[in-house]
Order: sequence, then C-alpha cells, then structure tokens
Amino acid sequence: MKICIFGAGAIGGYMGAKLAEAGAEVSLVARGPHLAAMRDKGLTLIEEGETKTFAVNASDDPAALGHQDYVIVTLKAHSVPPVVGKMAPLIGPETTIVSGVNGVPWWYFHKVGGALEGTRLASVDPGDAQWNGFGPDRVLGCVVYPAAEVIEPGVVKHIEGNRFSLGEPDGSKSERATRLSEALGKAGLKAPVRPRLRDEIWVKLWGNLSFNPISALTHATLDVLCTDPGTRGVARGMMLEAQEIAEKLGVKFPIDVDRRIDGGAAVGAHRTSMLQDLDAGRPMEIDALLGSVQELGRVTETPTPTIDTVLALVTLRARVAGLYGA
Repeated sequence: MKICIFGAGAIGGYMGAKLAEAGAEVSLVARGPHLAAMRDKGLTLIEEGETKTFAVNASDDPAALGHQDYVIVTLKAHSVPPVVGKMAPLIGPETTIVSGVNGVPWWYFHKVGGALEGTRLASVDPGDAQWNGFGPDRVLGCVVYPAAEVIEPGVVKHIEGNRFSLGEPDGSKSERATRLSEALGKAGLKAPVRPRLRDEIWVKLWGNLSFNPISALTHATLDVLCTDPGTRGVARGMMLEAQEIAEKLGVKFPIDVDRRIDGGAAVGAHRTSMLQDLDAGRPMEIDALLGSVQELGRVTETPTPTIDTVLALVTLRARVAGLYGA
C-alpha cells in the first residue's frame, strides 16, 4: 500500500513519522526548509518525552513519487485548490483522496441525498477546483484530532491526541476505508470508520468557527475567551446559529453548546491555530471555518447575524495584516 501525505507539516509530519515507524510505504510532500531538513537529517518526532528520527521519502515534486493508493491531504483548506493540478501525478485509476482538512469539506454534499445533493461550496472550493480536479467519488473524509507543531525544520512535536476519524460520504464501511483504518492502526493511530462523519465534522467545527476568530481578534487564550462573559456570549451565539444550520442538514449533536464551550475552557491557556497563524504571518483559515458556515446559512435560509459580524471583523483583521487572499 502506497500512502502519500501531501502537506507534511505538523499534522502530516506526525502521521508520516508514525507510518514510517510502522514500516509503511509512505512518502511526504513538503517544501522549503522543512523539506530540506527532512531530506538531510530525516524526520524527527518528539512524542511523550521520546525523540525518534526516521529516514523518509520526502519531495516537493509529486511526479517523482508516482501513483499512490492513498493521498492524504493535510494542507490548510485555502492551500488546496491552487495545487490540485500539481497533485495529478500522484493520482491513478484507484487512488483515494483522503481529505484531512479543517472546516466544511468541499465534498460535503456528495452522496448526502435529498434536494441539496451535489451542491458545491464556493467558499472552500472556488471554481470547483477539487470537485472537478479530484472528482468526489475519489474522496474519503477524515476528521483530524491530534495537535502537533513543527518546532524547527524537520522536527515535529506531538502535543496530544492520536485519532483520525474516517468516513465515506455515503456512510458505508467500504473496503478502502477499512484498509486505511487498519494501516493507521498498525502505526499506533486511532482511525475508526464512522457512519456519520458529518456529525463529527460539525462538533469540531463548532469550536473552530467561534474560538478561532475570537482569539485572533482579542489575542485571548481559550481559557479566557470561554469564561469571559462577553466573549463566551459571542461564541455561544455563533455556535447556536451553526447548530440551526447543521440540524437543518440532518446533523445530530451529541453535546449541547455550553458543554462544548466548557470543553474549550478546560483545554487551558491554548492559543488557537488562527491566532498562531496571525502572529506568525501565515494566511488564516477564514473561509473554511467561517465563510463556509455563512454560505450554508444562505443555502438553508438560516440567518447568521453573529457569524456575519465576526466574519467581517476577522476578515478585515487578516486583510490589514496581509494574510487574507494570499
């Protein structure tokens, strides 16, 4: 089984290191100093106080890697559409694209059934680049839970979590999903195949769409923004609007809004990924986390006044910093 991780930064690097340790035939697509370090010194993983280094097949040229059984995409959502064409050499007749990207996925309405079947989302797939370039029948969904960071080129530090939930758009337990689940399991990762992956997508998105932009606007850590009455109220308003949209789409939430916010507070003094991107001068995942939910509000005829307000503010914040539309 040939597995390529496209976008082997923190999460992709963590997954790649675990697969390499288990002896899987894995290749990594990366760029810049991180790629150079992996080629020169190998990929180093720091996990639970242990440091291990693995020789990996890393490249910035997909054509050098050939057709794959699985291409696991772990880029930021806005980075994927521009590189669909570059990924073509990896994709053969039987290749599965595993979409491990935050936010509402571009394939969301594939095999969902009902009046919205086949609906395409411009906020996450402008110009239908992925829908037309990959084809939705190739896709296997993935909700990424681990936290990791690249602490220096070629060195990934695992922070917490090891679950990558998988799911077919139609909810079936397919052979391709089962095979990948087993391969990830052999690498010490949890990869359950879920019949209702969209429910998990929304529970994760619930926090991301609210906590991320609020933190970028206030520079507050999770424990603060989830307990301050004002910002907690804003987050709660955004999440209730999102819940109304999701439930119209058939999603079932296993917990309520206040428990989800309390869960965020319990994480402690954590700086969200959007705040980290702002501070580091990296483009922010605004469209995937907020723009997509606003778009779904229009699709389902659901008002989103709180989301609209926060989206306008964080978009301007990003534009002022030169980090939107990049």
